[in-house]
Amino acid sequence: MRFRVISDVPGIARVAAYYAEVWQTSTDVLSSETLHCIRHAGGATIGAFDGDELAGATTGLFCPDGSVYSMIAAARAGVGHPLKLAQKDWAAGLGAKSMRWTYDPLVSRNARFNLVKLGAVVTEYTVDFYGPMNDGVNEGDQSDRLTVQRDLTGSRESHESVPAGEVTSTAPDGEPLARTDGERIWCRVPRDIVHVRKESRDLARQWREAVRGVFVDAFERGYVATSMSRDGWYELERK
Repeated sequence: MRFRVISDVPGIARVAAYYAEVWQTSTDVLSSETLHCIRHAGGATIGAFDGDELAGATTGLFCPDGSVYSMIAAARAGVGHPLKLAQKDWAAGLGAKSMRWTYDPLVSRNARFNLVKLGAVVTEYTVDFYGPMNDGVNEGDQSDRLTVQRDLTGSRESHESVPAGEVTSTAPDGEPLARTDGERIWCRVPRDIVHVRKESRDLARQWREAVRGVFVDAFERGYVATSMSRDGWYELERK
């Protein structure tokens, strides 16, 4: 697997088409013109190549505060982690101390990747971050997003989240949604929200609103999310 910064016109166009394919849309997720502007402004699109095949890509911006904002990332199975390491190396080469990005709080596999594998911490919950979305993955759902921050100067020890304590609310499937032991909070999300959306948009909306209620309340009280269990439980701790 090779990783390189893409700056040529055909390469940028190829990444724009790749993003559109992953998000199942005929319109641009990030157009070639936008990707070139990001590059010209000091950002970078990094591609992962398996021979001649584009196996993944990520695009980031260098911010005025010295951090890097990772706008988008997509990769086939097994490529995501080394791709993010390649982006980390690019960011560190610019002197960045941290990197941040957003993701859908209901996608448990992304939560586990971000919090456990990469050691990032969720610092913010934004309701309907993008407004209405019309791509094939998110169409019909609200675009709530969690913002995660990753320290590039060291590593955070990851741990398995094991929910405990009193059940404080119930999920749309009738099982516990949130627990607390008085100090920590655990919040459960579906194992596969993409499947839930396909089966029932209404049920997906109920999950969105239920999880939103737990996170918004917890963040207002000074919590951050630090881990995700294999069976879909976030762990939130006080800052």
